[in-house]
Amino acid sequence: MHGARCKISLEKCLAYPKLQRGLKTRHVSLIALGGIIGSSYFLGTGYVLNQVGPAAFLAYILGGLISYLTLACLSEMAVASPSQGSFVNSAARHISNSWACGVGWSYWFNWVIYIPSECIAGGLIMHNFVPEVSPCIWSLFFGAIISLINLSHVKTFGELEFWLSLVKIALLIGFCILAVLIFLGWIGSTTHTPIGTKYLLGEGGLFPNGLVVLFINMVILMANFQGSEIIGLTASESESPKKAIPAALKKVTYRIIGLYVIPTFLLVLILPWQEGSVQGSAFSLALQKYGLTHVAHIFSFLIITGSLSSSNSGLYATIRTLLALCQRKMGPKLLTQVNKQGVPTYATFATILAVWTLLLGACFFPAHKLYAMLLATSGFTGTICWISICWAQLRFRRHIRDSGAKLTYKVPFFPYLTHLSIWLQVGTLLIVLLEPNLRPAFYFGVPAVVVPIIWYKLKHS
Repeated sequence: MHGARCKISLEKCLAYPKLQRGLKTRHVSLIALGGIIGSSYFLGTGYVLNQVGPAAFLAYILGGLISYLTLACLSEMAVASPSQGSFVNSAARHISNSWACGVGWSYWFNWVIYIPSECIAGGLIMHNFVPEVSPCIWSLFFGAIISLINLSHVKTFGELEFWLSLVKIALLIGFCILAVLIFLGWIGSTTHTPIGTKYLLGEGGLFPNGLVVLFINMVILMANFQGSEIIGLTASESESPKKAIPAALKKVTYRIIGLYVIPTFLLVLILPWQEGSVQGSAFSLALQKYGLTHVAHIFSFLIITGSLSSSNSGLYATIRTLLALCQRKMGPKLLTQVNKQGVPTYATFATILAVWTLLLGACFFPAHKLYAMLLATSGFTGTICWISICWAQLRFRRHIRDSGAKLTYKVPFFPYLTHLSIWLQVGTLLIVLLEPNLRPAFYFGVPAVVVPIIWYKLKHS
């Protein structure tokens, strides 16, 4: 949005009921974390390990860097203007309406396909425990749970997400403790000797399949980090955005290191990279390898909380994005209505309908193959949205410079780190073309942005 309308807050522009400010600072922090850590991490890490080798932990370091830089850009804009809420509004305000339409619908598409993948992941895990029930039935069951949660009051969502995220934190801390004990030879070994670097360096080195493979598979890995941008989406529903958003950014950054990089590094120390796969949790496989079978089963079962939590956060983000799109006349006006409980009712129903359409359709395909394909496509479209966040922040700074306004929070070392984030992600998207198995993500991802842009330009020409 350009001109004088840019200076008017979204709440003044629109005569619809406001989203309810029922989320506390602790909710905002753990909602971002809940969106980050899902089954795509617990199951997807096995795929990345198998493809990349022990250097998988380096891939997570690179992904964490991109995540931090993108979140810093989003936080700067969210703190300066909390009522913007969704980054769709930032894109419209600082780039163009047509681009906001494209990236907004791409983000919506990203989560609409990601949520079924998380439900499918939960179904695959439960099928291992109860083989008499198909993964499809379990997937539908988990889809029903998250649908009911997001039809509730926003405070109910925040509180549930808080506790689900705590379970996941405890799960990964527990794995780290056990992995250290295994590495030192204190448990799971009859000789009581440390493992050393035989799995880290002795099975073909850090890059057994070459350095390029690491970058080719970054699009899969980036799906693990996507969801952290929800700290911007929750800004309009936070009780104190200027305090909550920077605090959430700092905590999520530390947690990326503590809950992604460290567990993955410990994993590659105790598990041969060849044993990783998408059909089971590499973390559980590592525990089973050293005789901790019962603990591995508990770990696998609790991974379902990751699936529920990530799906829960994802559906929340998807609904708010659709609301922002429709408020800007980039979708049906009917979807802009918000009920007395602060829930965007029709946007919620429309999004849940789309998710269930894919979820039901997923029952006609092999679950593990469909899971990998959905994860790659989600990673691709989500990365486009992250590029948009950084691009909007570059343009936002230009507007701030022209107006002479002061910022409460600033991206460090601007503009260098913003450009670094953009071009790292652009490279991640382009290198996908080198891998035949990942090219469908490109073929689906690009039209998800381009088609809405063309539609908007034709409609408003």
